[in-house]
Order: sequence, then C-alpha cells, then structure tokens
Amino acid sequence: MLSRVFGFGFGRRPFESLSEQEILALAISSEEDDGRIYRAYADGLAESFPQSAKVFEEMAEEEDGHRDSLIELHRKRFGERIPLIRREHVKGYYERKPDWLVRPLGIEHVRQQAEAMERQAYLFYVEAAKRTSDASTRKLLDDLAVAEQGHETLAQRLEQKHVPGTVKDEEAAAEQRQFILTYVQPGLAGLMDGSVSTLAPIFAAAFATHDTFQTFLVGLAASIGAGISMGFTEVASDDGKLSGRGSPVKRGITTGVMTALGGLGHALPYLIPYFWTATIIAAVVVFFELWAIAFVQNRYMQTPFWRAAFQVVLGGALVFAAGVLIGNA
Repeated sequence: MLSRVFGFGFGRRPFESLSEQEILALAISSEEDDGRIYRAYADGLAESFPQSAKVFEEMAEEEDGHRDSLIELHRKRFGERIPLIRREHVKGYYERKPDWLVRPLGIEHVRQQAEAMERQAYLFYVEAAKRTSDASTRKLLDDLAVAEQGHETLAQRLEQKHVPGTVKDEEAAAEQRQFILTYVQPGLAGLMDGSVSTLAPIFAAAFATHDTFQTFLVGLAASIGAGISMGFTEVASDDGKLSGRGSPVKRGITTGVMTALGGLGHALPYLIPYFWTATIIAAVVVFFELWAIAFVQNRYMQTPFWRAAFQVVLGGALVFAAGVLIGNA
C-alpha cells in the first residue's frame, strides 16, 4: 500500500534478487504490456491518422513475436507455469504510463513515447543477459536487446512505408487544425471577452469609488461570472461532432479559464491600496493583454498583425473610455 501511495518502492523486489525464471517472466509480461500499449496508440490514432496507426500495429506484432520467443524458452527450461511478476513488482524498474494518461494522442508525442519504450527495453535486456548463466537464455536476451535497439530503425522504415512525406505533412497539418479548433479559438474568444468586456465595469467602479478594494471585488465578480458564463455557453453551443471542433468539455474549460484570466489580469492590480498606482498598472496590463490577443490572432489565425492590433486596441480603447466616462459621471 505504501509503495502505491508514496512510490518509495517498499515491498518491491530488487532486480538483482530475481532468479532466471523470474527474469524471463518479467520479460514476458513487459512484452505483453508493450504490445498492448502500441495497439492502444494505434487505436487512438486510427480515426485521424490511419497511416501512422499502421506503424504501431506492426510494432505491436513485433512485440508479440518477442513474447512468443520468451514463452517458448520458458517452456523448455522451466515448464508451463509462468510466475506472475510485473514491472511494478521490481524496485527501480521502468514504468509505463497508461494509455489514458498520455491522451490526447499527438503524433509526435506518441513517437517520442515509443522511442523511450524501446530504449528502456534495450537496457533491461542488456542487464538481464548479464544475470543469466544459461547459454540459450543469454543468447535470446542478447538478441532481444539488439532487436529493441534496432526498433528505432524499424519504426523509421515502417514510417517511410506507411507515412511518406506528403502523408506526414497532411497529418501534421490536420493535428495543427484540430489544436486550433479545440484550444486556440475557444481560448482566444475567452481571452478577448474577459479582457475587453470587463474593462468597463472595472474602470467605472474604480473612477466612481476611488476605492481600490471595492474595485477589485467588482473585477473579481465580473471575471469569474464571465468565465462561468462563457464556459457553459461554449459547451452548450456545439458538441463538436459535426463541426469537428473536438470535445465540448475541453473547449468549455479553455474558454472559461481564459475569460476569467483576461478579466483578472487588470483586476488584480487593485489589490494595491493606492488608487493611481493601481490604475496605471491595470492600464499597462490591459495594453499587454490586447497585444497578446493580436499576437495570437496573427500566429494561429493568419490575421495580419497590424490589422488584428488595430481591431483589438480600438475595441479595447472604446470600452475603456466608456468605463472611465461612466465612472466619472
């Protein structure tokens, strides 16, 4: 229990204490796990990136072959009963993240995970071969170490076979589009709404009361309220199935958080008890918020920078002026 909660390794066997039979059993369970992970990667990529999914299907088949060789060797040396020993039973042994912990399955992220898996497996077989005296076992472990070391080359060959340059470019472009639709557009909408729409109530309260803490409370309420409203609106507006914009929950959280942050940026300076100091800092924060919005529009939406800046700054200036005028009325 302590090992699960704190991860200190209590109750785990040192690798050096494993018998040859236990080393083989550990290798068998590890190959089975790796095969499952590769198939999970393939399933996660199949809908959007079918060619890359084929790479991981073949990688899984390769792991199946390794497992079968290990099982056959175990059968010859130790019989049919394979001890139950897994990665988590061995102190210091590398761990694999469950498939659901590495989602969403970005292509480059999955490739990096696969490279790390093969590198760790290679190191395991090298160390395992050092601990066995049986010639046939040692030869198989050495062969598997070489195979795992060569998997990077195998992955490259499979990628060239299934994912030629044009397909890889298309998949990268599709992944970028999905990222923009699911995160950038909702986040940008939230940041614009939070940064611009809260200007009037915050600065109206500031100039009407000259009370920095009361102004902060107004800004806090406006920012959080706008964040909740925008988040729920985004979730309810589109389930993403027809538009292809992705999970409504992800979009809603992104929109809500960015809306709240956009408002809080120029509300937080009013925690400073000096009115003009807080107001000047808040105005500077607004300036940087508006230019950040223009940068995101230019970077991800291909909007010409100066046009985006003019639109955002003009809109923000009008709302800011309205808040100041109302506050001084």
